[in-house]
Amino acid sequence: MNAAIDEALDGITHQHGGPFGCVIVKDGKIVGRGHNRVVKNNDPTCHGEVSAIRDAGQKLNSFDLSGCELYTTGEPCPMCLCACLWANIDKVYYGCTIQDNEIIGFRDEDFDELFGGREAFADYLVCIDREACLALFDAYLNMERTNY
Repeated sequence: MNAAIDEALDGITHQHGGPFGCVIVKDGKIVGRGHNRVVKNNDPTCHGEVSAIRDAGQKLNSFDLSGCELYTTGEPCPMCLCACLWANIDKVYYGCTIQDNEIIGFRDEDFDELFGGREAFADYLVCIDREACLALFDAYLNMERTNY
């Protein structure tokens, strides 16, 4: 998770987007990295998870990320959750929860309600290092930044 937090810090320091960093691990090695670049790229789909999935696919020369685990600073939004499933990622570990994302102005829970909630993913999504990721969110709240 520390590598995902570092990715997020890099992104928010350069004002690329929200405090969402991500790494993808296979066989104990980081094979993909990414952070939110929504503002930098003017791309509403360039979330940390999507960026890391793209990076891992290029590095592994495969669209199939079976055998990989994903670590992200914030619980994936519905789009990113679906991208993880499409990529065949084995497990997702996240820091801050969907409810925590609300604290910094994101509306992921609204979309979850449209799709029926997260209960079906209880074995797939695992919360870890929440306090460290909440500290990242606090740093983001205290920065001058572009809201989206």
